[in-house]
Amino acid sequence: MNIAESAAMVRTLEERGWRKAASIEAADLVIVNTCSVRRTAEQRVFGRLDLLNALKRKAVARWNSAEGEGYPFKILVAGCMASRLGGKLKADFVMGTLEKANFPQILEKIEMLNSGREEESDSQIPFLSTVDEEPPAFAFSPLHYEEGTVRSFVPVMHGCDNFCTYCIVPYTRGREVSRPPSDILAEIKTISSRGMREITLLGQNVNAYQWNGILFDELLEMIAQKVEEPGEKIRWVRFLSSHPKDFSAKTIGVLARHRCFCRHLHLCVQHGSDRVLAAMNRRYTRAQYLALVDQIRAVLPDITLSTDILIGFPGETEADFEETLDFMRQVQFIYAYMYHFNPREGTAAFSLPDRVPDEVKRRRLSAVIALQKEITVKLLNTRVGEQVTVLIEGSSKKNTNELICRTEWDEMVVIPGDVSRIGAFTEVRLESLNGNTFRGRELKE
Repeated sequence: MNIAESAAMVRTLEERGWRKAASIEAADLVIVNTCSVRRTAEQRVFGRLDLLNALKRKAVARWNSAEGEGYPFKILVAGCMASRLGGKLKADFVMGTLEKANFPQILEKIEMLNSGREEESDSQIPFLSTVDEEPPAFAFSPLHYEEGTVRSFVPVMHGCDNFCTYCIVPYTRGREVSRPPSDILAEIKTISSRGMREITLLGQNVNAYQWNGILFDELLEMIAQKVEEPGEKIRWVRFLSSHPKDFSAKTIGVLARHRCFCRHLHLCVQHGSDRVLAAMNRRYTRAQYLALVDQIRAVLPDITLSTDILIGFPGETEADFEETLDFMRQVQFIYAYMYHFNPREGTAAFSLPDRVPDEVKRRRLSAVIALQKEITVKLLNTRVGEQVTVLIEGSSKKNTNELICRTEWDEMVVIPGDVSRIGAFTEVRLESLNGNTFRGRELKE
């Protein structure tokens, strides 16, 4: 979502005549778009802000001594940290996720400062971050694609009503707000005309989408009919992130009927213990999740699944941890995002007792990561020798004579080739596995 919203900000800037600066010091504005889901992400932002403010102090000193060639740059912090911390952040402007409509106002203020039409002051754009101020409709930008890419993110809703006890998202992103289908289809039409070959539909709880009685499965049906039209450039469609409690049989049916939907799903589980799932307020049980997986695989037997796993939640016992390992062995995820619990101030879990010691969390997380690596390598090795379709996404950073590709199962493949092939779909033989990446050979027609 941050990638999509960053691309939308770039588009707004360019439409107003702004251009990328050659360096931080040469910029008029430096934007830090933030995430609050993980504490480590916030720590990196604090470090970045310290660096930016040090550079700015030097720029201000040069400006005051008449040595500067341009007005000292402004710092804008956007995203979830802006929502959570507001004026506590060391920035000239803060723009939370619910204040994106302020972005043009911020740009206008900087433009006026740079042109001398307004004098410098210590005031910031007013910071207005409470969930109750969420606008009644999806807002910010009609387009979210990045120039020069072949894959695009398309937000269809934002916010979350689940209030999992460990999660800050409902407090920083607000409640669930869905986007009109007409706006989504219009964006897909535009990005198709720009040459995009794949789209990923986005939402913090994407399959909770509903607009005037239109549910997620109906939205998928509309999108499938659009991208399957003759001459349509977009061929593959993905979506994330899905909540297991909202994944309906009708959605599974739409995926089975339309081959534009990639055979990969990210289905967050978080834990394998019913006791911990209940404490997390996940609203499903281990058995219900497993039944959903069986239901999906009965209709889509070749699908791959990925997930999120949270280890070390308060009160997690060794038995709970072992249940999670057993759960991973049972489901066989192709990959997982794995992390240990860090208390997020403002969430229900922040003050829970029975904290798991850090050394225990690290040990358990290491075991989870080791098991997932073992499962991933085993699953990927069964694919060596197969012929698959891939989308060529870009050139390799390590070797400019090689191309980076992706399968519909979300597997990475490297093949020989030059940049003129980027954006093409092609057939590839998977010849070997290096880490989690296949080396392939293109099958010429």
